Amino acid sequence: MKKKVVAVLLCAAMSASMFAGCGNGGDTDAPADTPADNQQEEVGSNTEETLGDNTGTEAPADGVSTADLSDANVAVFYYAFSDTYIASVRTALDAKLDSLGVTYQDYDANSNQTTQNEQIDTAIQTGANLLIVNIVTSGSVDASQQIVDKANAAGVPVIFFNRAVEGDEDEGKVLGSYDKCAFVGTDAPEAGHMQGQMIGEYLVENFDTVDLNGDGKIQYAMMMGQLGNVEAIYRTQFGVEDANTVLTGANKPELEYFDSGNSDCYQVDQDGNWSATAANNFMTTNLSQYNEDNNNMIELVICNNDGMAEGVISALNDKGYNLGDGTSKTIPVFGVDATDAAKSLIADGKMVGTIKQDAEGMADCIAFLTENAASGKELMDGTDSYNISEKVANKIYIPYAPYLGGE
Repeated sequence: MKKKVVAVLLCAAMSASMFAGCGNGGDTDAPADTPADNQQEEVGSNTEETLGDNTGTEAPADGVSTADLSDANVAVFYYAFSDTYIASVRTALDAKLDSLGVTYQDYDANSNQTTQNEQIDTAIQTGANLLIVNIVTSGSVDASQQIVDKANAAGVPVIFFNRAVEGDEDEGKVLGSYDKCAFVGTDAPEAGHMQGQMIGEYLVENFDTVDLNGDGKIQYAMMMGQLGNVEAIYRTQFGVEDANTVLTGANKPELEYFDSGNSDCYQVDQDGNWSATAANNFMTTNLSQYNEDNNNMIELVICNNDGMAEGVISALNDKGYNLGDGTSKTIPVFGVDATDAAKSLIADGKMVGTIKQDAEGMADCIAFLTENAASGKELMDGTDSYNISEKVANKIYIPYAPYLGGE
């Protein structure tokens, strides 16, 4: 087994504009795991070689591959190591690639698409024969098509994951342009629908407790991760719409945004990083004006991800809320991802719930496609058991699930 290498390539002429988002994550510290004595390993394949040249044996019943995957030279591109959810995918995927025995190299784009493009060029030039890409500019046909064109020109497969490569209006345009291409992600609206259902059901059961000022309505704040990101758009939309459907079905009034002067009805991380810091800053400012003393306290906070939920809870803690001590008042906070930090907050009674985005499941599927490519098979070979898009045959959805505590 060749050893893994973690390489962080920083572009000297990094673009001033920063891109981020999906999936998801905050600004909690995910280490780059790049020891000073860990030198970059020379990759062992010529750029003209592709993974389609190998033939492997079928995996035995215990799921352990017996194929010779030693010629695989995999380059894995992450939009940002610092994203909490992405860090969990990276940990799981590293372990899977280790078990396959392939050479691989992790790259941190640090939320910059120009950096990622240059990293992809370098990887191909130095012998990578499979690209696994967590694209920076989510939902951009131009950005994703550039990457597909690079892979196609080199004759190497490319697996996109987590962050959308095209919007609904362009569905299949990029993924259908190259036969050695696939996507592993989530059905974007699903998390918003699940979160909205969870919020609505919680409020129906706890309406009077949540309604701190007793005006018969619930005033909410919404923390949006990134403008233009399809996951953020659907979570922001359906997290409220579906909650309102449950509320009105129980003869309760719809949610009311806390700031009547904000017609968008959300506060967005302007850097697109879905960060705890941005959410904490917003909530700290909010609470200086909207509080129990002024009889206009924010009574519910909906967050696009768990990182932003952490930031909100920290701001609430500073004002004596959500301490998990059984005596302080708790403002219900909801997120998405089911990160370890969020699970701990839920267990401690500081956060109500989240929607699990399955990092292990995503890593498992990416590793399965990697083994296909390394064994000379079609990328989508043997994927019938996965949830595949009805519209795009090489697009795999990893399902979300509600999380209110426990496992």
